[in-house]
Amino acid sequence: MKNIKVSILAVLLLAMVSVSFAQKHVVKLGFIALTDCAPLVMAKELGLFAKYGIDIQLTKEASWAVIRDKVLNGELDGAHCLYSMPFSVYEGIGGKAGSEMRIAMTLNDNGQGITLSKDFCGLVGFKETKKVAAAIKSVQSRKEVTFAMTFPGGTHDIWLRNWLAACGVNSKSVGIITIPPPQMVANMKVDNMEGFCVGEPWNGVAAQQGIGFTHIASQDIWKNHPEKALVVNKAFSETKREDLKNVMKAILEACKWLDNMTNRNAAAKILTRPNYVNAALPVIQARLLGSNDLGCELGVQKYKDDYMLFHNNGLVNAPRVGYGIWFMTQYARFGMIPSLPANYKEIVDKIVMDELYAEVAKSMGIAVPTDNMKPFKTNLETIMFDPSNPKAYLAGCTH
Repeated sequence: MKNIKVSILAVLLLAMVSVSFAQKHVVKLGFIALTDCAPLVMAKELGLFAKYGIDIQLTKEASWAVIRDKVLNGELDGAHCLYSMPFSVYEGIGGKAGSEMRIAMTLNDNGQGITLSKDFCGLVGFKETKKVAAAIKSVQSRKEVTFAMTFPGGTHDIWLRNWLAACGVNSKSVGIITIPPPQMVANMKVDNMEGFCVGEPWNGVAAQQGIGFTHIASQDIWKNHPEKALVVNKAFSETKREDLKNVMKAILEACKWLDNMTNRNAAAKILTRPNYVNAALPVIQARLLGSNDLGCELGVQKYKDDYMLFHNNGLVNAPRVGYGIWFMTQYARFGMIPSLPANYKEIVDKIVMDELYAEVAKSMGIAVPTDNMKPFKTNLETIMFDPSNPKAYLAGCTH
């Protein structure tokens, strides 16, 4: 009889454990094949998600539009995502107006670029912005000039438009199309566009293959700009808050690890795998280390303190409300929305989870920056942007 009771107890315990495992939430995170997906990849590969008790499923997605749809419908709990994408979607530029995605933290600064095709080789060199307008006119005398970016209203779209404005070129005078990052090089190869703005390693790959050259890096447009973010599904952020905090802790540890430059070669070897970025190891390695072989016989540009950064003592990872307002202001500046909404601050506050980030960072002893609404200026502009007065910035902008 005693043995029977023990057996029944064992069966009950096994059933309870089985139910527990069945109910455990598997957190699904998406990413695009870009070097700056590294925080998610390394958090997985280094066992950091497991360390914080999170069962993570990473999925490689085909485009930012797919990321958008899957995050919004809950198929993904979150994703490696363009920092400005939630604002673009909410404003109806890159999705259904009013659709809400949340920014939990920033994943990296810098590390994107604008590549020009061989048509521009010899007409304009590295960072020669004053020659761009004439170079475009020269190419336009032979063919239409089209530029590509990765998502309407996304970071690459805004870097492209800012660069054109700084070069004295109205963005409406050229074609601007959307192409997923991993398809940029193939599309330039078949002459679908004369230039593109994208993340690494695809600028490096274009230079390596001799089909284009790096004209300017995004950190030359705005040093230490926000680039990718951990963007999450609204319901997930509200109902699985502890899971989200543990995801953020694991990613923060990965970001710290990545900013130890002695680890970057190891990271590059993992990123080059087919299930991650699937690009040549030397290209990923070089640009992760801040060494850009520009192509077009322009030599190598080495970045010393503004290469791709993932942590920078906590300065990278805090999601700033002021940056969100800047992106919203750019949409008004370039006519992507009729005007800056009167409730722009309310919209950004709804999307940027800066208070949650501060809670997580403080629990890990990471300093939280105090520049959430601090005025700043990008490299190619003379006008200061004050998040508290974006209309003054708009009044002085060129388009």
